[in-house]
Amino acid sequence: MTSSLNKHVLGPADFTRERQLLSSGKGPVAGIDEAGRGPLAGPVSAAAVILDPAAIPDGLADSKTLSPAMRERLFTDVLRSAMAVGVGLASAAEIDRVNIRQATFLAMRRACRALSIQPAFVLIDGRDIPPDLPCQAHALIKGDALCLSIAAASIVAKVTRDRLMVQLAKRHPEYGFDKHMGYPTAAHRAALNACGPSLFHRLTFGAAKK
Repeated sequence: MTSSLNKHVLGPADFTRERQLLSSGKGPVAGIDEAGRGPLAGPVSAAAVILDPAAIPDGLADSKTLSPAMRERLFTDVLRSAMAVGVGLASAAEIDRVNIRQATFLAMRRACRALSIQPAFVLIDGRDIPPDLPCQAHALIKGDALCLSIAAASIVAKVTRDRLMVQLAKRHPEYGFDKHMGYPTAAHRAALNACGPSLFHRLTFGAAKK
């Protein structure tokens, strides 16, 4: 990779890395990110997004920096304007079976393979490249704050997972999943102590393990 792909200078996310790859014939380019590595319950979610260079939504940024309302708006904008969007999940049972790192890789592979357009190259948030991806890849530390394709993927992964946790809350209101999305808040730990774990808890994680 060119040295510019490896720069970690933070600023507004842009489309520079994607344009470099496209101009060198390595397109389409997808961004990949995940959501939900740290919760005690629910799946880990990953998304892969191939943005249309001529129709990039305004306001794309790391999903963690956006309000829920802004994430929902951008989620809709990305689904409407992107060339392709793929989502992959790894369940709590899969996380327990293979560990969270390998389950995250699994969700990322599923997201990449769910794209309706096969990418020639993927840019991935973080340090690691999942094995067995169907194309070339580059990992980018803080990629969701640097790269618009990864930022778009972070939004899709986060909103997808949050919506799933809201649905789980309807089945198991005693845990309050719609409030904490499965993260280890005091209220969630108290519910675990009172009710024990559900089928959607990660039994190898913290309070759920105890």
